Amino acid sequence: MSHSEVHPGLNVKRSLLDAVLAGLIALIVFGPIVGIVLNGYSFNFEPHRLVWIIAVVMAGRLLLSLFLQTTPGRKLLMRFDGGNDGVYVRPIGARTSLRWIIPLMAVIALLFPFVATKYLLTVAILGLIYVLLGLGLNIVVGLAGLLDLGYVAFYAIGAYGLALGYQYLGLGFWAMLPLGALMAALAGALLGFPVLRMHGDYLAIVTLGFGEIIRLVLNNWMSLTGGPNGVSVPAPTIFGLEFGRRAKDGGVPIHEFLGITYNPNLKFIFIYAVLFLVVLLVLYIKHRLTRMPIGRAWEALREDEIACRSLGLNHVLVKLSAFMMGASTAGLAGVFFATYQGFVNPTSFTFFESALILAIVVLGGMGSTIGVVLAAFVLTVAPELLRSFAEYRVLLFGVLMVAMMIWRPRGLVRISRTSFAPRKGVAP
Repeated sequence: MSHSEVHPGLNVKRSLLDAVLAGLIALIVFGPIVGIVLNGYSFNFEPHRLVWIIAVVMAGRLLLSLFLQTTPGRKLLMRFDGGNDGVYVRPIGARTSLRWIIPLMAVIALLFPFVATKYLLTVAILGLIYVLLGLGLNIVVGLAGLLDLGYVAFYAIGAYGLALGYQYLGLGFWAMLPLGALMAALAGALLGFPVLRMHGDYLAIVTLGFGEIIRLVLNNWMSLTGGPNGVSVPAPTIFGLEFGRRAKDGGVPIHEFLGITYNPNLKFIFIYAVLFLVVLLVLYIKHRLTRMPIGRAWEALREDEIACRSLGLNHVLVKLSAFMMGASTAGLAGVFFATYQGFVNPTSFTFFESALILAIVVLGGMGSTIGVVLAAFVLTVAPELLRSFAEYRVLLFGVLMVAMMIWRPRGLVRISRTSFAPRKGVAP
C-alpha cells in the first residue's frame, strides 16, 4: 500500500494537491481584495485576514476532495451529474407539491404587508419588481433563446414614461401602467425587427448597444429628461384619494376618507398590493402562453431554428413576439419602480442591472417560472440581509453564484413538462 493512501480508494496525495491549487487560486482572487486595505492614497497590508481565508479554503477543499472519493461522495456526484440533464417529464397524472405550496405562499403574501415594517415592505416590493423583470427576460432568453444584454432599456422606458407622462401630459400611475407596457413593447418591436435576423454574440452586442444608447440619451437630453439630475415622479392615487398626510390641491387623503389614523406605510401597502396582483397576472399569462402554439414555437426555435424554419415557421415574427412580450413586462416593472422610488435618474439603469436580471434567469433555471421567482428574491433579499457583512457582501454573493453553477448547473428549478397519453387510434 502506498503511503499516500490510508484507505482503499482514498488518494490523499491527490486531495493535498487539490488543496494547494485551491489555496493558490484563493491567494490570487482574495489577495487584492482582502489583504490590501485602501487608506486614502496609500494602503495597509493585512496578511492575517488573507491567511485565514486561504487556510479555510484549503481545509474545505481537502475535506471535500476526500469526501468525494468515498462511496457516499461518489453517489452524490452521480446524482448531480445525471440529475440536471434535459427537461424533466412528470408521469401521467402526477401531482406536485406546488398544488398546496402556491396557495400557502399566496396567503402569506397577502398577510405580509399587515405585519411587516416599512423596511421589509420596501424590500418585498423591490423583490417583486425583479420578479417581473426576471419573468420578462425569461421569455426572451429562457424560452426563445435570444441573448439580450440591453434589457434594462425597456425597464428605463417604463420608468421615464411615467415621470415624463406626468410632467408633460398629466398622466398618472393608472394611465401609464398599460401605456408603459405598450411603449416598451413598441420599443422592443423597433429594435427587434431589424436585428432579430442576427444570432448569438452578434445579437447580444446589438442589444447591449441599444441599452447604452437609451442610457446616454436619458443622461444627455437635459431639456427633456433632466439629465443626471433626474425627474420626480408623482405619488400614486386611488379614485383620486392620496396617501400623504395632507392632500395637494384641495384633495382628500385616504386616511381621512376612511376615518382611520394616518399610516406612512399606506402608500407602500398599496404599491405592494397592486404589484402582487400584476405579478400573478403575468405568471398566469406566461403559464398559458407556454402551452399555446406560440410558446411551443419559442421553445422549438430555441432548440433548432433551421428545423423550425423548414416546417414553415416565420422565425423573425416568432422571435419578435417573444421580444415584445419580454419588453412589455419590463415596461410594467419600470412603472412600479418609478412609483416606488418617487424619483428616476439614469444611474438606476446601467448595464449592471441587465447583468443582474440575466443572473436571475440563469440561476433560477432557463425557462423555469418557479426558479426565476425564487432566484429574484434570493438575489434581491440576500444583499439586504448581508448588510452587516458590508465588507464581504460582494464576495459572498460571488461565492454563492459559483457554488450554484457547480452544484445546480440547470438552475434552482429545472424545467418540467407533464406527459400525456397517446390518443386512441394513433400509433406510438
